[in-house]
Amino acid sequence: MRTYLIATAIALILGSCGDTKKEEKPTLKIGQNNAQTGAPTMGTTLALSGNDMMQFDKNELMAKSGEKITLTFRHVGQLDKRVMGHNFVLLKPGTDITGFANEAAAVGESGDWIPNDGVQVIAHTQMLGGGQTDVITFDAPEPGTYDFICSFPGHSAMMRGTLTVTE
Repeated sequence: MRTYLIATAIALILGSCGDTKKEEKPTLKIGQNNAQTGAPTMGTTLALSGNDMMQFDKNELMAKSGEKITLTFRHVGQLDKRVMGHNFVLLKPGTDITGFANEAAAVGESGDWIPNDGVQVIAHTQMLGGGQTDVITFDAPEPGTYDFICSFPGHSAMMRGTLTVTE
């Protein structure tokens, strides 16, 4: 046992000898622009979910104008999309939500609940059933406040929120 302890102590001493040069890593200070370090900018990453109770988990999202937005939308419920489908639809300013929702219901599944070839839409996900996820990427619009809804029939009354875009 004593021989073992001596051998271990010698190994530790020898292992700590030699070049102890510390590796220098670049630092990023708070408020520093990533472009200064050569790292690419990432844009804005947002997450939103809808459940079987016809609710989004958030009713307000934020982004900066011109940035790439990557939105992950999850249907965290269990019901099939034919019964309790959900999507994320970001509407252009001035869009009448009730009118859009009525047109979406008329278009139905064949048009993925997006009427008029999406002329009133900035971005949207696919209609999802329970347990499904969709990820979309789009450019943040001009500064302002934009409505988002679920366009499944009857859902826009409860499943709505705003995306606030700043400069």
